[in-house]
Amino acid sequence: MTEILAPAVSPAPEPASQAAAVGASFEQLPLSPALQSTLLQLEYRTMTPIQAASLPLALAGHDLIAQAKTGSGKTAAFALTLLTNLNPRHFAVQAMVLCPTRELAEQVTQEIRRLARFEGNIKVLALCGGSPLRLQASSLEHGAHVVVGTPGRIMDHLERNNLSLAALNTLVLDEADRMLDMGFHDDIVHVAKRCPANRQTLLFSATYPDGIARLAQQFLRQPREVKLPERHDDSKIRQRFYEVKHEERLAAVATLLRHYRPVSTLAFCNTKQQCRDLLDVLHAEGFHALTLNGDLEQRERDQVLIQFANRSCSVLVATDVAARGLDIAQLEAVINVDVTPDPEIYIHRIGRTGRVDAGGWALSLCSPADKRRVATIAAMLGNEPEWHTLGALQSGNREALVPPMVTLQILGGRKDKIRPGDVLGALTGEAGFTREQIGKITITEQSTYVAVARDIAREAFRKLSAGKVKGKAVKVRAINVSN
Repeated sequence: MTEILAPAVSPAPEPASQAAAVGASFEQLPLSPALQSTLLQLEYRTMTPIQAASLPLALAGHDLIAQAKTGSGKTAAFALTLLTNLNPRHFAVQAMVLCPTRELAEQVTQEIRRLARFEGNIKVLALCGGSPLRLQASSLEHGAHVVVGTPGRIMDHLERNNLSLAALNTLVLDEADRMLDMGFHDDIVHVAKRCPANRQTLLFSATYPDGIARLAQQFLRQPREVKLPERHDDSKIRQRFYEVKHEERLAAVATLLRHYRPVSTLAFCNTKQQCRDLLDVLHAEGFHALTLNGDLEQRERDQVLIQFANRSCSVLVATDVAARGLDIAQLEAVINVDVTPDPEIYIHRIGRTGRVDAGGWALSLCSPADKRRVATIAAMLGNEPEWHTLGALQSGNREALVPPMVTLQILGGRKDKIRPGDVLGALTGEAGFTREQIGKITITEQSTYVAVARDIAREAFRKLSAGKVKGKAVKVRAINVSN
């Protein structure tokens, strides 16, 4: 196995021309003119570190193991490869991406579709739980070039002979470490064995546990390895540690929220029970908070994530397992209610804030027994932990946070051919609201969710209920975060 270490910043180009210089232009890559044109339209100008290190190897046909976190640009790295390998005139599944969660699979599907604009008839299909098998089987009958899905649902279609992999030339395992954590090892093995032996396999993982090496030995052929050390810019992510008694840490979360006043916060707990306990404390304190846990139905999980992503919920409480695959934009703070014993998980947690040009807080609550864990994390990061006291914060603003947006649900979605422009037009046309008062619009199979500024929520609800979307009257309801 050949290993190439890619730098986390952008010094000199890597040797042997096997990886492009970090920050290099996509124009240096052997991509078709049409695909290059699409990249320019999407304003993809320079490569991220993972793209610069992995794309030259992948486009040269090598199997690949790439270690990179969510939000690093890895989706485009494997998407450009599988699209280059594709023959658009051959209507058969030629590429497959396995993802740990439905949310990640849908994000990946949308990104591949964006990049596939250069060829009008490339069909990318998501195969995940939460949508009827029958409808997905019908879509497969009409032909698809790329399928993106969770291992369980892909297996369902294989067992029913809905999905043929005979023409497959590219297999991608995205966030492979999370799939292993979630118990998908046997499913991955089953699916991979149904793929042609001479395919190209690209494996992406944020961490490198033993299970990844075993998967690589089973399914990859002389893979090249790219490792990107996950480091965070201290000027963007400001880390602070607070020592508290174990029994006081849930109340301490409310203290941190009132002092720092982030619009969106992801609070990590080590257990589901602690998530439930923290949610009760936050609700009692008047915070708009929701939790992700394995007991939620897919529809409920979708609604939780939509409300948090569109800023109509202040705090999302989750375990690491429940938060797999989440990539939330504009996340102002991460609170570690527990210090994780694994430094890599700590680094992955705090890396969800401070994205792109935004800053963020990484706030950790530690009992005296946790100090050894903090020392291990500090040693891995190569810096001294910054300790603060909660006592200095308790005189802060006592008012609870109020999210800036409210989510409205329209009963009707993709199956009704509703598009974001239809909803935006209904609100900014006859309803008379401005574009700035409308937030994120999310369309699922059955429903459409639109975030509106809190001060216009009642009026927007009234006007949508009395008006029309796509020429039809619609039923609307406000989704309230219980608090």
